[in-house]
Amino acid sequence: MTISTIAVTGGNGKIGLAILEHLADHGYETANISRGKCREEISDTYVTTDLLDAGETYGAIAKTDADAVIHMGTIPDPYSNPDYRVYESNVMAAKYVLEAADALGLESVCLPSSINAIGSEHQERNTDIRWLPVDESHPRTPDDSYGIAKYAMEVTADGVGRRPSTNLTIASLRYPWVMTDEEMCEYLVEADRSLDRLADVHPSTGREVLFSYLAVDDAATIARKAVEADFNGHEVFWAVAGDTTAAAPTANLAAEYYPSAEAHKEFHGHEALIDLSKASKVLNWEPQHSWRDL
Repeated sequence: MTISTIAVTGGNGKIGLAILEHLADHGYETANISRGKCREEISDTYVTTDLLDAGETYGAIAKTDADAVIHMGTIPDPYSNPDYRVYESNVMAAKYVLEAADALGLESVCLPSSINAIGSEHQERNTDIRWLPVDESHPRTPDDSYGIAKYAMEVTADGVGRRPSTNLTIASLRYPWVMTDEEMCEYLVEADRSLDRLADVHPSTGREVLFSYLAVDDAATIARKAVEADFNGHEVFWAVAGDTTAAAPTANLAAEYYPSAEAHKEFHGHEALIDLSKASKVLNWEPQHSWRDL
C-alpha cells in the first residue's frame, strides 16, 4: 500500500485541523474538504463541498486525487440540529464517503465513531456496562439520535467492508471527549477530580463517560495510523487516553459507578476503563499524552 495524499473532511474543526497539521508533519500531501471558510495555511489544497450530497462528495474526493480519506466532517452532538439531520450527517455522509472511496479505488478510509455508539453521554439512561474493561465487542445500546447514528455508521461500514469487490481498509475510531492542553488544564488539572467531587456526576452524561478523554494530538496520531494500516474490511477501535479523568484509582471508580459489571481484569493505578489492546495490536498505536503530566 502506497499513500501519499490524504483528504480530511471537516478539516476546519478541532480534530480535523490537528489531523491536517499532523499529516503535514509526517510528509503527506493534504486536502481539506469542508463547507467552511478556505484556510489555505492548513492544507495543500481545499475543496468546498456538501457531504450530504453524494455527487458532490464523490467529485470532491476525486478532485483531491487522494489515496485515503479521514472523514471528520459530521455534526458532533444532537443538540443544535433536528434528530433526522444528526442521523443524516453521521450515517449518510459516511456512506457517501465510503462509496466514493470504493469507486475511486482509494486505499483506506477512517471514520469518526464515538464512545456514544455504545449508548452514553446524550441519553437519560445510564450507560449499560456489562463488563470492564470495555472492549470493542461490548454490546451497543444507544437510544439518542447521536448514539444511534454512530452505531448505524459502524454497521454501514461493516456492510461495505464485507463486499468481495471492496479492497478498502476501513477503520472506525471511537473517540471520547477530545481535549486540547488548555481544556485539560481547565477541566482536569485545575478542577477537583476527587471521588467525593465526582459523586454528583451522572455516570453517563456530562462528558464523564467511563471517565474517558483523549488528547487531541493522540486523536490525530491514531487517525493517521488507521489509514496507514493494512487489514481487510472494517474494524472498530477504541481511541481513548490510557488513564481516566479522575484522581481516584480506577478500581475505586469501577466499584463506585459500575458495581454490577463483570470484572475481566484487575485495575492498577489510574488506567483506563476501556481496553486499548486492539488498537495497540492492529494499528501499533498507544496514547502518549495524559492530563497528569501537564
